[in-house]
Amino acid sequence: MSRRMTVEQRLDKAVVDIMGNNKYVALSGVLMIGKRTVSDTVPTACTNGRDEMYGRDFVETLNDKELRFLVLHEVYHKLYRHLTTWRWMYKENPQAANQACDYVINQKLVDDNKDGFATMTGSLTVGCIDDKYRGWDSAMVYADLKKSAQDSGRGNGTSPDSGSGEGFDEHDWDGAEEMTEGEAEDLAREIDQAIRQGALVAGKMGSGGDRMFGDLLQPQQNWREVLREFVTSSCAGKDYSTWRRPNRRYIGSGYYMPSGISEKIGEIVVAPDMSGSIGQPEITRMLSEVKAISETVHPEAVRLLYWDTEVCADEKYEAHEIDTIIESTKPAGGGGTIVECVPEYMRQHKIEGQCAIVFTDGYIFGSWGDWNCPVLWVIVDNKQCNPPCGTAVHVTARSM
Repeated sequence: MSRRMTVEQRLDKAVVDIMGNNKYVALSGVLMIGKRTVSDTVPTACTNGRDEMYGRDFVETLNDKELRFLVLHEVYHKLYRHLTTWRWMYKENPQAANQACDYVINQKLVDDNKDGFATMTGSLTVGCIDDKYRGWDSAMVYADLKKSAQDSGRGNGTSPDSGSGEGFDEHDWDGAEEMTEGEAEDLAREIDQAIRQGALVAGKMGSGGDRMFGDLLQPQQNWREVLREFVTSSCAGKDYSTWRRPNRRYIGSGYYMPSGISEKIGEIVVAPDMSGSIGQPEITRMLSEVKAISETVHPEAVRLLYWDTEVCADEKYEAHEIDTIIESTKPAGGGGTIVECVPEYMRQHKIEGQCAIVFTDGYIFGSWGDWNCPVLWVIVDNKQCNPPCGTAVHVTARSM
């Protein structure tokens, strides 16, 4: 008479089954990251982005196909770095943030498992699923959930009328936030390495699993280089010319032309979006880079304009004060995203920026503004955004 498998043994078997499936061989490295435990107190299942916890009673209700779906669901939270990348959404609206992440994962898993290897059946049917969100990222789903709630008079609300589900697992956002900066950086590197190694193995096996990572394998623009080039080129003055330093814009065409030189570099305007999508760590890294660039171009001042639906704070740092910008700044704001308020504010207060750097998620309401100086849009976690004016560089929060 065979002995019934324990929950721990069934969980181990589910992981082995996933790793042995050609479709998911590329996930093998990510599956090995962190601890995987069974708990008598966890109601369903959850992850902090590194470790996974499964409720004993909940797993008992699942068959093998459903358990594989649950494990894949938790692993995809880790793969997409949901608990760190989208923390700003959780702080703004926890329920909508949870749903947004789940809609993305569940739709992908259902689409990828038409063969019945992993199924969203039984106790998992309460999960979030809607064909509408096929191919969307979590930020896009989150914005749609909020809009649907507002349109139906539920304030910031949660789920739209279409689709179904409140989620069958929990998300340990607090546990993710308790990681030290060093632990979070180590985890990000470990996941990135696992993704690339998994894609390489899958590619050699010809399983097609190397294509499952999509944008995660695409090279990211080096936003620091783009930012530095933008500022230095925007601040190239034309008080007089010199042949000692050729103009790089013409060298590629075979022409040797003088470059402009100016001893009068004006004000650099930095405008962070404070609607909730941009966190303090990202702002700090942005300002660190602006501070470093300022040592090269020597602007008269750096002006910070924090904004949401209006400019909420105006901080000006003269040349001799720029070194203190990170320690001294006091970000303000927190609701709405109407960027046209920034150039309007600059005109009203006669701020003549040499250039402007706007740091935003790109989910803009209204127009993109009428700018009287060159503008660089640093777009975070929104590759679909293409501003109609200025220059744009796309980055992910995890790459900053």
